[in-house]
Amino acid sequence: MLFMVGLLTSSCATLFTGSKDSITFNSEPSGATVYLNGIELCKTPCRVPVKRELGDTDVEISLDGYQTRMITLDKEFNVVSILNLGNLLGWGIDAVTGSVMKYDRKQYNIELKEDKSVSSYFESSHEVRVDTKNETIEIYVIQ
Repeated sequence: MLFMVGLLTSSCATLFTGSKDSITFNSEPSGATVYLNGIELCKTPCRVPVKRELGDTDVEISLDGYQTRMITLDKEFNVVSILNLGNLLGWGIDAVTGSVMKYDRKQYNIELKEDKSVSSYFESSHEVRVDTKNETIEIYVIQ
C-alpha cells in the first residue's frame, strides 16, 4: 500500500499543474512574429502554450522594419513540487518535464522600435533621373 501511495504522489507538480503554461504575447505594433528556439509560435496578439523548462526560455519577437527583440521568460519555483518530499523519482520526473519551475508572468507587452538602418535610407534626400532617350534611370541618394 505504501508503494502505491508513493507511486501515486510521485511527480506531483507534473500531475497537478502540467508541464506547460499559456502565455500571451502582445506587441506594439501588432503583427510581430513570436519565435521559440527558432520555431514560429504565433503572430501578435496571441496566446500560446509554452513548455516549461529548467533553463532559460528565450523568445524572439520580430517584425519587418523594426528591431528584433529577445526576451527571457520569467520563472519561479513551483511550490507544488514540495509534495514530492523525499521521493527522488518524483523530483526527477518533475525536473525532466520542467514542472519544478513555472512561468511567473503570463502576459508580455513588447514595444518594438523602428529599425533606423532601414528607415534612414528612405528618409534621406534622393533624386531620380529618367533618361528616356538612353532608356536609363539614375538614382542619387544624399545622406
